Amino acid sequence: MSAALKKIAEANRADATQGIYSVCSAHRQVIEAAVLQAKADQSLLLIEATCNQVNQEGGYTGMTPNDFRDYVRAIAAEFSFSTDRLILGGDHLGPNPWRSEPAAQAIAAAKTMVEHYVRAGFTKVHLDASMACADDPQALNDEVVAARAADLCQAAESVADPASTPYYIIGTEVPVPGGAHEDLQELAVTRVEDLTRTIDIHREVFKARGLQGAWERVIGVVVQPAVEFDHSRVIDYQPEKAKALSEAILRFEHLVYEAHSTDYQTEAALTNLVRDHFAILKVGPGLTYAAREALFALSHIEQEWVTDRPLSDIRAKLDEVMVAQPKYWEPYYGGTEAARALARKYSFSDRLRYYWPDPTVEASFQVLVKNLSETPPPLSLLSQFAPSAFRAIRNGELNNDPLSIIRHRIQEVLGMYARACGMSQKLV
Repeated sequence: MSAALKKIAEANRADATQGIYSVCSAHRQVIEAAVLQAKADQSLLLIEATCNQVNQEGGYTGMTPNDFRDYVRAIAAEFSFSTDRLILGGDHLGPNPWRSEPAAQAIAAAKTMVEHYVRAGFTKVHLDASMACADDPQALNDEVVAARAADLCQAAESVADPASTPYYIIGTEVPVPGGAHEDLQELAVTRVEDLTRTIDIHREVFKARGLQGAWERVIGVVVQPAVEFDHSRVIDYQPEKAKALSEAILRFEHLVYEAHSTDYQTEAALTNLVRDHFAILKVGPGLTYAAREALFALSHIEQEWVTDRPLSDIRAKLDEVMVAQPKYWEPYYGGTEAARALARKYSFSDRLRYYWPDPTVEASFQVLVKNLSETPPPLSLLSQFAPSAFRAIRNGELNNDPLSIIRHRIQEVLGMYARACGMSQKLV
């Protein structure tokens, strides 16, 4: 199945209509919705974990690569989705979780992490050694980044199953895992000369390390097409600004672009990205944000509808947990206390996504689901607070239960990606 990525890259280079979206999330309802979307489209499904989410030490999800693999496969089985159509990827695999340590220690830990990912069956690997470690200069030069990427690639190759070898992504012109710290500034499209230098240096280093075979499986380069989002704004893709970059990738055999931070782009923008050889579209916060929208709508419905039992109070519980444990949002949200309170709930950056696994929040979520499952709300309240779900229920396309309503909202977003990538037809 890993070879399917190469076929998608080749198809995109040939006709610029096919691509694949990458679901970068560990959120259960997001993965469920992704499985349902791929099942409906009879398409491949690419799900990725980041180095901070999932690693040999557990990451912030508490899952190792083996755990995450089993978690995703179990969800796929629950919805009768064949794992033959499932591709697992590792995003930003490199020293980021250990960057406060000296480089030698951080790279050693990163190599171990990559080995764990590849042994667990992850066949798409983004090699990202761009971040400075404790004893590094603030900015690493291209040669050091490429050499460290080759270190990670060697670790992956040393444990790879010959029957299912990994395919690689290089390049790092994106924010670090978790998102940028600052508000948006004017974004520049990656320069063609910088793209060329990145590819040339990596190719030379891989060749010097005896990694020619692995280089043939480098299928994508991460660049900046000038798309990004912050708390309340989205920078939309402007094809005319990326014309030279779009054309440049065809000079390099078997490569396409991978676009990060495509969350909240319009369907037209996503379609244009695929047309311009951004064949892999990554989305994460935009999906958990959609899940949050549905959950908050259901919370309002619960407040109006349920009168004979305790309420979940999920919105208040969630904020209480975030205030008590601020490490995932406080460095990112500035301004007045009112502005920070608004951002905790509604920022496009969706730092809230880190708090769904909290036991207090999970218990509250279960109360909400129980309340609205046992006493389904009337159509009038659905029309008021969840109008798209209301229309789907009225048309007989959706069950009136909270989990279906949450997945439906996420699938509305995923559907845009599927259409932009031409994934309503089988890709292999």
